[in-house]
Amino acid sequence: MSEPLLKVENLKKYFPIKRSILETLRKAPVRYVKAVDGISFEIKRGEVLALIGESGCGKTTAGRTILRLIEPTDGRIIFDGVDITKLSREELRPFRRRMQIIFQDPYASLSPRMKIGDAIAHPLLVHGLADKEEAKELALKMLRRVGLTPEDEFYERYPHHLSGGQRQRVVIARAMILKPEFVVADEAVSMIDVSMRAAILDLLESFRKEYNMSQLFITHDIAVGKLIADRIAVMYLGKIVEIGPTGEVLKNPAHPYTMALIQAVPSIARKKKEKKIEITGEVPNAANPPSGCRFHPRCPLATEECKSKEPELIEISHEHFVACHHPLR
Repeated sequence: MSEPLLKVENLKKYFPIKRSILETLRKAPVRYVKAVDGISFEIKRGEVLALIGESGCGKTTAGRTILRLIEPTDGRIIFDGVDITKLSREELRPFRRRMQIIFQDPYASLSPRMKIGDAIAHPLLVHGLADKEEAKELALKMLRRVGLTPEDEFYERYPHHLSGGQRQRVVIARAMILKPEFVVADEAVSMIDVSMRAAILDLLESFRKEYNMSQLFITHDIAVGKLIADRIAVMYLGKIVEIGPTGEVLKNPAHPYTMALIQAVPSIARKKKEKKIEITGEVPNAANPPSGCRFHPRCPLATEECKSKEPELIEISHEHFVACHHPLR
């Protein structure tokens, strides 16, 4: 088997909490928000891995850390056989054109003072892949490719002239113009109308096939993950609690949290009459995560073992892993 395009090993990202004056005087130890706390996975060439979980579980932080938009606290990020974790900014530069991100909020990620066409052409100029005229021509072709026509007219517009769905197409065009090998799509359809989501997902799928592109597709909606992903990884409070092929995870979820996410979406519920997993309360504070299994305060199946011992991610069937002392099998 060929080596995966991306390999993440025990990745951690801790954010220090600012101490009060009194804590500083007392020399209290620095506390950290453990946004990502030791996750590992691989993504093959041309594969889409959906990273799913509630808001605040660390999905976006994981995606940005993998691209080194924020620096990891610990762990390794191996891209195409090269450990990019400790590379300098100059050493990392050649990898930037191969690794792109589609941000969650397209309006916030576009400069309000830059024309749409110039925003799409800009990456080509930054990486020295085209001169100004060539970049404009390629940007016009990309506008047409993502369905923003007449492209000459859209080139001259500004972000505030566009709808949410159109802006989403622009940020996709900006990422795809470099023909990346790997893309982090951070909630790429969460801020657009439901009627537009299928079109955006089809657009991403067409680029995947054209470029043989790998994706880390971040979403809180497991139904969207079902439509686009080859594999699903479920994340909870900085940890991956289940990962496996999409069909296997959705048909035979092994973690109570995964089951709860599936049952929350009527369109992919397994059976209407089956007993539901009821979870209560909010996601705990990542600065002070629970002992043992992090899901145990909300899990109806929790035992004393769950409260005291952290479960390991173990394989329960072919390429299907779960971190649970009492998997649903």
